[in-house]
Order: sequence, then structure tokens, then C-alpha cells
Amino acid sequence: MAKLSQDDLLAQFDEMTLIELSAFVKAFEERFDVTAAAAAPVVVAGGAAAGGDAAAAEEQDEFDVILTGAGEKKIQVIKVVRELTSLGLKEAKDLVDGTPKPVLEKVAKDVAEKAAESLKAAGAAVEVK
Repeated sequence: MAKLSQDDLLAQFDEMTLIELSAFVKAFEERFDVTAAAAAPVVVAGGAAAGGDAAAAEEQDEFDVILTGAGEKKIQVIKVVRELTSLGLKEAKDLVDGTPKPVLEKVAKDVAEKAAESLKAAGAAVEVK
């Protein structure tokens, strides 16, 4: 098998959806026993000098997208759920019928926001936690 160049790999990643790319990163981390670190360090405000408390609050980096209602355009919502999750038609319909249910769990903020926007555009009621 021929090796792919860095440009070829990046071209493949350009064609992936955010959900597919997120799944790839998780699989990569598991296979090579590594963790993808943030590019810039997180600055925690109000350290021990300000409050005297040693436990600093961390910024939330994993979000859940929860479908709270399908709205009037249930078929459109099912289509969006299928796109976001790669579920089959029956599984996506069951998820939409059984609201409130999580559509995506423990995803990055930008992925959660885009998923919520897509679901809202289809007419669904959505919460991001």
C-alpha cells in the first residue's frame, strides 16, 4: 500500500464532516494511546490570590446536544439526526419520537453548536449542555 502524503491526508480530512472527523480523532487517540491537546494553553482567572481557593473552575470542553422536541417538521428533523449521527432510519425515528434524547454526547463546542443550528433550522427544539 502506498503511503499518503500530508497534503493527501489533509485533502481527505477536508471531505469529512465534523462528526466523521471527531470520530476519527477519537479512534486515533485510542489506537495510539495519545490525547489531542489544545493548541493554546487555557488561562484560569481568579487563582489562589484572588479567592484563596485551590480548586479552580475548568472551562467546559465537552458538550451534549439534546433534542427536546421535534416540532412540526418531524421528517426534516429525522433527516438531520441521520446526517449528524449516521443512524439508520428506524433508529433516528425512534430517537426523535423519544424526546428528550441526546443526539450527540461529549463533542467539542463548535460541533455541538453546528449540530444545534442544523436541528433548529429543521424545526426542532434543542438544548446544548
